[in-house]
This record gives sequence, C-alpha cells and structure tokens, in this order.
Amino acid sequence: MTRAVVATAFGGPEVLSVIETPAGPPGLGEVLIEVRAAGTNPIDYKQYSGAMGRDPARLPMRLGGEAAGVVTEVADGTQGPGGGIHVGDEVVAFRIAGGYAADVVVAASSVVPKPATLSFEQASGLMLAGVTAVHALTVTRVGAGDTVLIHGAAGGVGLMAVQLAADAGARVIGTSSQSGHALLREFGASPVSYGPGLEERVRALAPAGVDAAVDAAGGDEALDTSLALVAERDRIVTIVASRRAFDSGIKVIGGAPGADPGTQIRAEARLELVRLAEDGKLRVVVAAAYPLGEAAAAHRALATGHTHGKIVLVP
Repeated sequence: MTRAVVATAFGGPEVLSVIETPAGPPGLGEVLIEVRAAGTNPIDYKQYSGAMGRDPARLPMRLGGEAAGVVTEVADGTQGPGGGIHVGDEVVAFRIAGGYAADVVVAASSVVPKPATLSFEQASGLMLAGVTAVHALTVTRVGAGDTVLIHGAAGGVGLMAVQLAADAGARVIGTSSQSGHALLREFGASPVSYGPGLEERVRALAPAGVDAAVDAAGGDEALDTSLALVAERDRIVTIVASRRAFDSGIKVIGGAPGADPGTQIRAEARLELVRLAEDGKLRVVVAAAYPLGEAAAAHRALATGHTHGKIVLVP
C-alpha cells in the first residue's frame, strides 16, 4: 500500500485528500517508483475543478503528471527513452497519472534519467514546464540574434523559456511583477513590469523591434502587446487558449481543444532537457515545497499565478 492524493469530488482544493491505495506490482513495460517529489501544474486543479467536465466515473481522481524518484521494481531488460531502467536508478517520470503519491507505477516509456545536477524537488518540476517552453520556442522559430518577449517570465514555463531562449542566442525581455525582476536578471533576461504602459516600456528596451513573443501568462494585455510589437503573427505563441487567441491568428499550443499538442516535439524534448540540465545550462527554481498531505494548500498557492518558479509536493 502507499499514500496518494485524490480528488473525492469536483470543486476547489478542499476536495483533495490523502488515501491508502495499492502500489503495484508493475506489469510488463512498467516501473514502480518511490516518489521523492511531484511537480504541480495548473492542469492538475483544472481536472477536478469541473472545468473539464464532471463525469462522476472519474472520481476518486488521482492527480499528478510528473514526478521524480527512485526505481524500486522493474523487470529485467526494461527500456525507457534513455536506455535500460534498473532498480536504484534516480529518474524523472513524465507524462504520467497519479504522481501525487509516495509510490507510483508508470509506463517505462515515460521514464528518463534524473539529471544529477538537480535535486529531486527540482527534477520533479523540470518536464512539463520544460517541454512546453521547448514547444513554444520551436514553433516561433526563436534563435540566435532574435529578440523575444516572454510574458509571465518568472513562472514555471516562463523561466524555462527564458533559459532556453538565452541558450539559443536570443535576447530575452521578460514580463513579471517587480518581485521577479532580480530572478529574471539572474537568468540573463531584461525584466519589465506588466501593467498599463507595457508596450511602451518594451519598445524602450527594444527600439529595433521584437521578433517573437511567448505568452505564458494569458490575458488581453499579453495578447495586445504581442500583436502590437511582433510583425509576423506566426511568431507569437500562447499556452493559454482563448477564443480571442485563436481568432487573432497566433499559435495556440497545449492540451486545449483546437490547440497544437506538439506531441512529437514534446516527447523528443525530454532527453534534451536532461542533457541541458546536466550541462549546467538549465535550472529549475522551486518556489515552495509542501508535504503530500498539504496538497490543497499547494494548489491554493498555485492558483494565484504569482509564484516565481515551481510548487512541488514531497511525500
């Protein structure tokens, strides 16, 4: 048996609780992982909020799409994207179901090596934000010599996009509250506060123009500013789907209906993210770590959208 977080009803974080549940054994092509940390993401609370439907057959609902831990059981010869998987390996698992747990059984195809440069807490927040950032920068063709504007740059996806764009040789301008500016400078971005006058502040920082924009924040301000500053609409991307975003002709990525899921791009990005982290070119900022039993508090903090970096759960 193991402990796992479930949503017992549809609603807010108050519907979350910890239960005892079977933990295996893993079947053919599966791996049992002792979870050391699980990353939280907005999609997690959207699943039980009712925004994605209220089918009672989905309850009680296990949560958590990414985790980091140690392999405790696996069949001989089992292979993952990075090669053979063995008992004792430190790994990251993504995309999975039920990662908010002390132990979880996952498909071997979701398991990649944990970068030795990252703690378990950091590694648990690497993948979803990382593959999303790779996807965003790929579809907007960001490369050396470009100036890219990243909205919500101090959040989980934003910080990944800042680092990846800078590593590609682009100049990065990142929007955040004033409290995030020092962090953005640390990662090589030119910070700018969001709010009234954003377009003018960005123009002052980039008088030669902005080549591409990545919206990791959502809202009219990010869209209006991007449309005003970027000449080619196919070099603007948002991870926050809205009717206006689709109608404007920009790229919309992610899991929303009609958005580009980028399945192949994201799958191929996993080992590249591991390599970049191993090479010291990619860090994960952990904004806060909560015990598994405080998943509700973690989700309340996550829902504010004001944290700098990732919120993780530790069994």
